[in-house]
Amino acid sequence: MERACLDLAIIVVERVRSRLLQGLLSSALKKLEEAMESKVQRLMSEIGNDLATQLSQIAKCWGNKSATKWAKDAGFKQYLTITYMNAPP
Repeated sequence: MERACLDLAIIVVERVRSRLLQGLLSSALKKLEEAMESKVQRLMSEIGNDLATQLSQIAKCWGNKSATKWAKDAGFKQYLTITYMNAPP
């Protein structure tokens, strides 16, 4: 039903004014965005952030002053996520 409303709104409406229709279209677009997101991106937000934060804190405790930046480094998060994905169960 959401897909039909989205298709119809694209064809018929030039500008959405109804709050109800805005909410419906927003919900449908959010679902589409989530469906199009790759597995790595999804796991980066679910697992990679936590792993990077934990490792950063451990390294800081060991005296590594630059470890604070690790928790914000997207490449590091991606590396940890892919390593997690490929780890044996």
